[in-house]
Amino acid sequence: MANGCHYTHSVWDPLIFKNLKNLIGGRVRTMITGSAPISAEVLSFLKVCFSAPIHEGYGQTESSAASCVTNASDPTAGHVGGPLPCIRIRLRDIPEM
Repeated sequence: MANGCHYTHSVWDPLIFKNLKNLIGGRVRTMITGSAPISAEVLSFLKVCFSAPIHEGYGQTESSAASCVTNASDPTAGHVGGPLPCIRIRLRDIPEM
């Protein structure tokens, strides 16, 4: 998976991961995580186990929930991705920080 955006494997999915996928319904196409950070190792493991992309997101009440979400074709983990098209983000220097 790290070399590309392939969440499925023709040998391992039917042998090992089919039962795990069936535990959560068997028809999952994508997953979304938010609220708290998830380690990159755990996220990559879950992507392979469930054979589905998992989007990481960041948001806050002031922005009506989601502000940043990872792209489905991004194989890396451990970041929340770029801002959504409807969100404008500005970084400001604060002298006391």
